[in-house]
Amino acid sequence: MDHPGLRIGPLIPEQDYERLEDCDPEGSQDSPLHGEDHQPLLHVPEGLRGSWHHIQNLDSFFTKIYSFHQRNGFACILLEDVFLLGQFIFIVTFTTFLLRCVDYNVLFNNQPKNQTRPGPFHSKVTLSDAILPSAQCAEKVHDSPLLVFLLVLAAGFWLFQLLRSVCNLFSYWDIQVFYREALHIPPEELSSVSWAEVQSRLLELQRSGGLCVQPRPLTELDVHHRILRYTNYQVALANKGLLPARCPLPWGGSAAFLSRGLALNVDLLLFRGPFSLFRGGWELPEAYKRSDLRGVLASRWRRTVLLLAAVNLALSPLVLAWQVLYAFYSHVELLRREPGAFGARRWSRLARLQLRHFNELPHELRARLARAYRPAAAFLRAAEPAAPLRALLARQLVFFSGALFAALLVLTIYDEDVLAVEHVLTTMTALGVTATVARSFIPEEQYQGRPSQLLLQAALAHMHYLPEEPGAVGARASSYWQMAQLLQYRAVSLLEELLSPLLTPLFLLFWFHPRALEIIDFFHHFTVDVAGVGDICSFALMDVKRHGHPQWLSEGQTEASLSQRAEDGKTELSLMRFSLAHPQWQPPGHSSKFLGHLRGRVQQDAAAWGATSTRSPPTPGVLSACTSPLPEAFLANLLVNPRQPQRDLSPTAPCPAAATASLLASISRMVQDPSCVSPGGTGSQKLTQLPELVSAEMSLHAIYLHQLHQQQQQEPWGEASASSPPRPWSSPSQPGSPDEEKPSWSSDGSSPASSPRQQWGIQRARNLFPKRFQETTDTQKEPLPGPLH
Repeated sequence: MDHPGLRIGPLIPEQDYERLEDCDPEGSQDSPLHGEDHQPLLHVPEGLRGSWHHIQNLDSFFTKIYSFHQRNGFACILLEDVFLLGQFIFIVTFTTFLLRCVDYNVLFNNQPKNQTRPGPFHSKVTLSDAILPSAQCAEKVHDSPLLVFLLVLAAGFWLFQLLRSVCNLFSYWDIQVFYREALHIPPEELSSVSWAEVQSRLLELQRSGGLCVQPRPLTELDVHHRILRYTNYQVALANKGLLPARCPLPWGGSAAFLSRGLALNVDLLLFRGPFSLFRGGWELPEAYKRSDLRGVLASRWRRTVLLLAAVNLALSPLVLAWQVLYAFYSHVELLRREPGAFGARRWSRLARLQLRHFNELPHELRARLARAYRPAAAFLRAAEPAAPLRALLARQLVFFSGALFAALLVLTIYDEDVLAVEHVLTTMTALGVTATVARSFIPEEQYQGRPSQLLLQAALAHMHYLPEEPGAVGARASSYWQMAQLLQYRAVSLLEELLSPLLTPLFLLFWFHPRALEIIDFFHHFTVDVAGVGDICSFALMDVKRHGHPQWLSEGQTEASLSQRAEDGKTELSLMRFSLAHPQWQPPGHSSKFLGHLRGRVQQDAAAWGATSTRSPPTPGVLSACTSPLPEAFLANLLVNPRQPQRDLSPTAPCPAAATASLLASISRMVQDPSCVSPGGTGSQKLTQLPELVSAEMSLHAIYLHQLHQQQQQEPWGEASASSPPRPWSSPSQPGSPDEEKPSWSSDGSSPASSPRQQWGIQRARNLFPKRFQETTDTQKEPLPGPLH
């Protein structure tokens, strides 16, 4: 439904994205169907008259169905909530006990112990001697008003969490009944049923009329839109450079910051807070769709940011104390048992945001990043500027600390009284920790001697996005530091969380507050109304025509202006991944045309490779034998023997992507070959029964699209620079702040003239190529896009 003065977004004919007048998917107060006498009409089949026959919040319902499956059923959810509540009580009570109920002078033997207690006399100090009587302990607690206030505050917070958990458990009990009676999945079989099977049964139930009236059959994409409504917005904000928050560094560049606390504040500001844009609902208020109210809304949002920053600042001492206590209780035992764990790397929250596809569920992202971990970590070891020197120093440190530890160990074996010598046990512990930490900096043998470019391609196969374009100025050194932000040391991640209570108010004030107008305009321009689903991020539609990028094989099919394009091939790669993961999903016309064009290009390049290459395609036995454990071995062979892009791009030179296309064509034949399907499988079930094939095929598509993109990047610099902004983590030395009078988004309420990432790209290009930039900008200027009506 289009209103005068409103901008709801373009309507896509293939999917009829418009508001329904006769179906309220969430039970909105403004709906003509809302009220006691006007409930949504719903046909309920016999045997399905449970609490799910009248669902007013499908977002919450589908999210709980997914969460119930991923958390392994009601029993695990119940125990998890009980343990979390018990963990909170333990941390608070045990910390209070350590502060007020222990006599440390007696414990450290600094004064004689109390001999007035009943019982046999003993000269050795025991733990019971250092613990104060309960009455004396309670008196010391009452003597501290601040401690009493904190305990009351903690009790109130715990009661709130208890009430919240009880409410969630009631809803999850209904979900368990729904699984058993509607989806016919008993609790004991839940762990053996994949999410794809759960989703298939859910869609079948909807087609029989068991959930909610819909204008068209419910699809896999509709389910993902409801579960990931807010997540898709966050991925798009990261793609356009508004997330994560960044801080300029004195030596150039910037550091990204997205701690758990800051992510929670962003969620409160944009989606679920009482003063947020969505306010936990399915619809963006109409005021945000009007261009004439953008200034008023931005001012209101700035005040909300200021209020939230003040609350964070006031609570920062309490949150900091809690973070320190939780980190202390959680990691000290790990430090004693496995000191090298803090030198290991882990995917940061930044990586989980920037490497995520649109409409990618959390378990799919975790599995993909788990496969990319080993090659990505090996790339960081190989590409680190000081890796050889650091490895040499680490080996020497391991030797000397190990030698000293061995000497002390032999002495203690000879005479255990050596342990009674002051600081001997402490010294042995420190030497063991030092040797273990230093050993973590020595590269693994299986990755030694392998070129960093080979390891980067292996990581790309699963990451699907590169930290830097190959061939860029300073790309090798820049790729390392930017990849290091994605795959952080565990110690760095822990330090970031500890500092989060102090840094979060600063980033709210100095990053989000100045960008209020840009964020309001982002939601204004990139929100569309989908019939039966509500307001979603337009990028989540994976519409190549609207958000495709010409340099990612969508040239001639996309009508997106410079500001409407998704960077890094996010639209194309997300569309390809979703279509492979859900083979029964029918994409709309433009997206289906792009997929057909891509497959045709693969077949064309594969034929060209077979006609021009004098050698047979790699691993023909692997590609033809359906009985071998193939996808992993076949993909590993590709990554061990990569085809590097040719420098000569003349028409007679072999296409650098042709070898990958040949492998893609071969694996596609495997997928379509009925003999490769597991017994009893049908053609529509083969991909769900062979998920490793989906992973391998998507990995090859990612490499193939990047190879085609590299070819276009090697065109004359000026032509590429006008349409290709920098990578999401390529930050300028001086990030520009938006001007209130002349924002980066056009002031008439139409499409933005340039996103923050594109502004940074222009500034970066000026610094790298001042003369060439002047020549290209004089001859290649793109007109501002028109309004999105």
